[in-house]
Amino acid sequence: MHSQYATWAARWRVPLGFAMGIAFIFVAQPTLHLLWTGGGIALLGLLLRALAAGYLEKGQRLATSGPYRFTRNPLYFGSFFMGAGFAVAAGSWILGFAFLGFFLLIYWPVMRREEELLRRQFGEAYDQYAASTSLFFPTFRASTKTSRKGAPLEKFGWERYRKNREHEAALGYIAGLVFLAVKLRLR
Repeated sequence: MHSQYATWAARWRVPLGFAMGIAFIFVAQPTLHLLWTGGGIALLGLLLRALAAGYLEKGQRLATSGPYRFTRNPLYFGSFFMGAGFAVAAGSWILGFAFLGFFLLIYWPVMRREEELLRRQFGEAYDQYAASTSLFFPTFRASTKTSRKGAPLEKFGWERYRKNREHEAALGYIAGLVFLAVKLRLR
């Protein structure tokens, strides 16, 4: 049953995220201070996502370099910061609680599902990585000095960033800030 729910959550996370975005449009009541504060928090999340995407080769390699040295899910951790930042920028406790519930009910099972897939694909290498690296909250101590095959740590790659389509998160960030700024101006 847990696996079925995680599969459902993985499939519906994007459409449900858009539904959250629609609620955001109607509920947001930004102030200049909250826009700057929340925009800054969301920017930290965006930068973490960008950095993580530059180290990730989905389905090909076990990412253990860059931010993956501190958390097994830096993309989701960055997304969490982005969502929390936009909830702050929107000036809505309702959105903040809705986002937290959404994240726990949708993204937590997705992370667990992906963990099972990685364990099947990378076996003992993943088990060793998981034993020394937090699932979500960074430990801020480097967990591993080498990649899966014992090669030196990889460097950030813009080609991986582009291949992972992380620019879409940047466009979403900009669109969200523009929307909030326009809504603030029209109030």
